Amino acid sequence: MTKKVAIVMGSQSDKETMAKCEQALAYFGIQNETFIYSAHRTPDETATFAKNAEQNGFGVIIAGAGLAAHLPGVIAAHTTLPVIGVPLNASPVGGVDSLYSIVQMPSGVPVACVGIDNAKNAGILAAQILALSNDALKDKLTQFKKEGSKLK
Repeated sequence: MTKKVAIVMGSQSDKETMAKCEQALAYFGIQNETFIYSAHRTPDETATFAKNAEQNGFGVIIAGAGLAAHLPGVIAAHTTLPVIGVPLNASPVGGVDSLYSIVQMPSGVPVACVGIDNAKNAGILAAQILALSNDALKDKLTQFKKEGSKLK
């Protein structure tokens, strides 16, 4: 059984961009759940979510964040699951601040990072991580790579 993927974002305004994760995961038949948690506004709830994610059946967490983009790092600090950060273009500098915040994590708290607003790649990367222990999913990814991306 493939583990689920958690998609986390800091606010409802991130939903449109982060929906591309859901679309990619649906393409590969991966169950996912979406949550809104804020590293700044709901820090305790965010930490509780991260600490319990694995026992709640999640295998990968995708976290989208704009501006200071602390959400992926805060989640990664509280779990051993792989965390993929999606820097969101939510600032006058086009999301570069978010990108730097996610890729410049301190040693010992790794967060994978995709391009600015590239939630689709986060979904595909999550599928690749889960495929390490799921041959059927690996076959789907192999076919996907052969056919080229059908995801918009």
